[in-house]
Amino acid sequence: MIVKNKYYYRSRIKEVQFRQLIRCFAMDYTATSTAESTHISIRSINTIYLKVRLRIAEFCELESPLQRAVETNESSSDKQAVSIKRGRDTYHQTIIFGMLKHHDKIFTEIVPDCSRAILQAVIRGLISPDAVIHSEGWRGYDGIVDVRFGKHFTVHHGDNELTSGISIESFWRFAKRRLAKFNGVPEHTFYLHLKETEFRFNHRHDNLYYALLKLLRLNPI
Repeated sequence: MIVKNKYYYRSRIKEVQFRQLIRCFAMDYTATSTAESTHISIRSINTIYLKVRLRIAEFCELESPLQRAVETNESSSDKQAVSIKRGRDTYHQTIIFGMLKHHDKIFTEIVPDCSRAILQAVIRGLISPDAVIHSEGWRGYDGIVDVRFGKHFTVHHGDNELTSGISIESFWRFAKRRLAKFNGVPEHTFYLHLKETEFRFNHRHDNLYYALLKLLRLNPI
């Protein structure tokens, strides 16, 4: 049996056309712009984009937990305005917990609140006990040493600490700029958009088109 498209099983879309679609996705084209470029219906584009984002989310989950030196932070995103906001005014907002393998890769987690119990539970589940943790000075991180971790340093982002390279604030700025262009992300797809943003940030030095093809070759949609 001849496989028509090794990236998208049981698809009527030829592989060369699908590659063009993925190139548009890598360039962060909207579904409308991609449909115009590929001459594929916007309904099909939306379906494929959703499936690609699912594969990206699965990949991001497999990439965690992050090890060694990790900077932690939390931010909130209004699901209607799709803006990443500093601080902890969480009324009607999705709370995002972020961890950065120092100057390298980000990992994000949607959490119900910013309470000490929740944040420490996330940290215990995702970071190895020998990790060095850099966190901002908020009471939610108090007791990290008590629950297992022996090296915990407080970071005050306003004091120009950890600025020699990529910091977690770089990711929040990147996420805010990228998600704002959607003028609102539906609640049921917000997680997928967040993971896509995480994937894009972590591959910022790579050719995203080839990274996506490799991902889909190993795990077709």
